[in-house]
Amino acid sequence: MNKMNSSMVTEFVLLGLTKTWELEIFFFFIFLLAYVAIMAGNLLIVVTVTFDSLLYSTPMYFLLGNLSFLDMCISTITTPKMVTDFLTEYKTISLWGCMAQMFLLHFLGGSEMTLLIVMAVDRYIAICKPLHYTSIMNRRVLVGSVLLSWAVGFVHTMSQMVFTITLPFCGPNIVDDIFCDLPRVLKLACTETYILELLVTVDSGLLSFICFILLLISYTVILVTVRRRSSGGLSKALSTLSAHITVVTLFFGPIIFIYAWPSSGFSVDKFLSVFYSIITPLLNPIIYTLRNQEMKAAISRLRTKHIRPFKM
Repeated sequence: MNKMNSSMVTEFVLLGLTKTWELEIFFFFIFLLAYVAIMAGNLLIVVTVTFDSLLYSTPMYFLLGNLSFLDMCISTITTPKMVTDFLTEYKTISLWGCMAQMFLLHFLGGSEMTLLIVMAVDRYIAICKPLHYTSIMNRRVLVGSVLLSWAVGFVHTMSQMVFTITLPFCGPNIVDDIFCDLPRVLKLACTETYILELLVTVDSGLLSFICFILLLISYTVILVTVRRRSSGGLSKALSTLSAHITVVTLFFGPIIFIYAWPSSGFSVDKFLSVFYSIITPLLNPIIYTLRNQEMKAAISRLRTKHIRPFKM
């Protein structure tokens, strides 16, 4: 803590996406609309799952509601600050605000990574062991799985942030990104951070890559198992899993590129940061509502039950 107290840096400067004023105004409206859509779409899923008894009692939708909640939180950590920065020439964030942003990003990101694995296990049991599905994925297991995902996220972020907060920052203080993230911030420390950068690469990059590969293998096993049992059930299983595979790819893809190769220095990292914090939370509700008949039916029931009485 003495190192932190002697630090000369009290804030970081974010370079953002562009230095062109016209583009910043354009991005302001685009990102503002995207954030409103993220909150509305994911909140719709959370409310629908919570108040529709059929969905709430179904394990897949219970997990989906938690996924939407995590997406809202992840987007809220970065997007409002990003939107307001488009209207300011000097984009700054305090030292401890930067630390809090990184802590929460990795906390919620690690939780979502674990939750996606739980959702893959849920689909495996539902498709490959349908007779035992309700007994295995009972309410106690579901609640325990959600709590486990939060615990894993906490351990994941603490394993990196406990070392990061003690680093001395004495300049420069310019972060070439749209929000604070570990690979960029670590390079600004006034000390050797090779070991910590390696820890971040292993903890965030390599772990994400391994989980992504394992998830793809699990989905392949499910499809092969269904194909062996019944060729007619393959199309139905593929339709069900396609949404999950899309979400997994959208979530893990940017994380793997950002953290597995943190020293790449490619400008594409900024685009991937936008993808991770805005595009993925925006697409998830679209994937799970427009392609899901049960979700659309539940939204219709909710609208009929709670909205039409007020019109009368």
